[in-house]
Amino acid sequence: MAKSNKPIFWSLFAAGGTLAAFLAPALVLLFLLTSLGHAPDLLSYARLHAFAAHWFGKLFLFAVITLFLWHAAHRLRVTLYDFGLRQDGTVAVLAYLVAAAGTLLSALYLLRL
Repeated sequence: MAKSNKPIFWSLFAAGGTLAAFLAPALVLLFLLTSLGHAPDLLSYARLHAFAAHWFGKLFLFAVITLFLWHAAHRLRVTLYDFGLRQDGTVAVLAYLVAAAGTLLSALYLLRL
């Protein structure tokens, strides 16, 4: 039986989708309130920067950004295949390279905070 790397990408896709389903509506609501001028003190720049500078905040932000990127990469791959772009190998390599680059860049940025 041939070994496959599909479970790796499917698990990242599923984790990213689950996280997006739970976090995205809350993030939209918080940013909407902030843009309307009803931002709670918790969303002040100083507090958000302090959260992002803490090791737990960095880990949390890294997990959210990484899982969102890998979910989007897999969703893009499947969508392009459904639209008729049948070079699945090329699309997969490009999509996952972009997700990997985004993961690396987010790690580097968060470490510099």
